[in-house]
Amino acid sequence: MQIIIVGCGNVGITLTEQLSKEGHNITVVDTNGTRVEAVANQFDVMGVVGNGASFTVQNEAGIEEADLLIAVTTSDELNLLCCLIARKAGGCNTIARVRNPIYNREIAYIKEELGLSMVINPEFAAASEIARLLKFPSAIKVDSFAKGRVELLKCKLGEGSVLDGKPLTYISSGLHCDVLICMVERGEEVFIPSGNFELQEKDVISVIATSRKANEFFRKIGMTTNRIKSCIIVGGGETTYYLAKQLLPMGIDIKIIEQSKERCNELSELLPQAMVIHGDGTERNLLYEEGLPQTHSFVSWTNMDEENIMLSLFAKSVSSAKTITKVHRIDYYEIIDKLDLGSVLYPKFITAEYILQYVRAMQNSLGSNIETLYQLIEDKVEALEFRVHEEAKLVGIPLKELQLKDNLLIACINRKGKVITPGGQDTIEAGDTVVVVTSNQGFHDLRDILK
Repeated sequence: MQIIIVGCGNVGITLTEQLSKEGHNITVVDTNGTRVEAVANQFDVMGVVGNGASFTVQNEAGIEEADLLIAVTTSDELNLLCCLIARKAGGCNTIARVRNPIYNREIAYIKEELGLSMVINPEFAAASEIARLLKFPSAIKVDSFAKGRVELLKCKLGEGSVLDGKPLTYISSGLHCDVLICMVERGEEVFIPSGNFELQEKDVISVIATSRKANEFFRKIGMTTNRIKSCIIVGGGETTYYLAKQLLPMGIDIKIIEQSKERCNELSELLPQAMVIHGDGTERNLLYEEGLPQTHSFVSWTNMDEENIMLSLFAKSVSSAKTITKVHRIDYYEIIDKLDLGSVLYPKFITAEYILQYVRAMQNSLGSNIETLYQLIEDKVEALEFRVHEEAKLVGIPLKELQLKDNLLIACINRKGKVITPGGQDTIEAGDTVVVVTSNQGFHDLRDILK
């Protein structure tokens, strides 16, 4: 596809990298010539210097032939204007990044009136991800499928785990749990395991199941399943606002520590049920005064990666809190992943994932379409959810008779709200959604799972 990306910031660069890898023809647009040149040279894409909302600049970028324009500049208004002009000039699909909470309340209206294909709010998406993580204290990462009916949870097996040395078949035969382990990370190696695969302590496993069955599994292997009742958040930005709005109705006590007095006043008005504290969240004494050692969860969400990492390490050292750490820079993610930071979230990956999901869905054939896509390990493993149509070639055939590609697992079938952990005799039917976990790259359609 011909794709124009307006904005060469962190999200724009991440999208350019991922979409160019998938074989799309990318043109990047930005007012900063140095940045455009750097991105164009790094990823071998076309670059245009100028204002992405300019009709002339869009023409230069090839808007008449474009299939999609993605506007991810730092300005909501500029993003919306870019998309409006693209719709008029080229009639292509458009995606806008919109962050302001004022617009968030009017997203449906804006999307319909401007003819946008998709609107992504990075802060709201990040807050939803954090809320899912706090729902499962033992999980490092949580992804949802089947409109929230099915969870994919990543967790680390501790020393002396009951699963150490056990094959995967033990989970159903010994623990009597209806869950599926679809991925195992062991050091630098990643496995899509079969039933006789033996687990080891310190493995990082990805489990797919309904919420109730996942909690039962965690309880049986001795992991924390207690409900989180309190949360300290350092940093009072838009993500914190969206997060508090999701957590307060769940009965979770919220404390927000923010340095700006003006922002504290705003948050106090917007979130009367939360406790908003004016102070430096990196101060050790303040954290102790506000009950860090006793809190159930701790979210470090300032604009400084170094502060967030330091705060989470400190929280881990003085409490048993579930920690969630925000990291902007992805250059050192291999090192960061080795630190004991709990859950680490990269906001730009969250945004890019949603957009990548839409782009893949645009390319699907008649047989199925992508509803959900997660990159479990960047460039290594993906989890995709397909909705199956009547035209799909796989319909009605027992799974054991399908010639599936290697390093691939059909992890879950959702049939009219009933979640099925698939076996060899199960079939895929029209109307199902099917979750596939694979280390193969670039699936666009369910038939891609076949050899």
